[in-house]
Amino acid sequence: MNWEVILWTCITIAVLFGIFGIILYVISANNMRKRRKTFSDLHQNMKVGMNIIFSGGIYGKIVKIDEDTVDVEVSKGVVIKISRYTIQSEA
Repeated sequence: MNWEVILWTCITIAVLFGIFGIILYVISANNMRKRRKTFSDLHQNMKVGMNIIFSGGIYGKIVKIDEDTVDVEVSKGVVIKISRYTIQSEA
């Protein structure tokens, strides 16, 4: 066996994996930045009466907004207090 060929093959594969890893990291970082901006905009623009979806998939309507918590009506007469950061999206 020619060990030099095996060594260069391993180096080539390692470089290809490294390039692939860097590309995946850049794509992932961009997606996380966009998602973070979307959540930031949502949490800053919340207002009473807005229909929302929790991260658990529960729908509700904002009744009251405090500094870090939100009172949400999930059913007629049922109001719960949640962290404003558990709100995933606007319904």
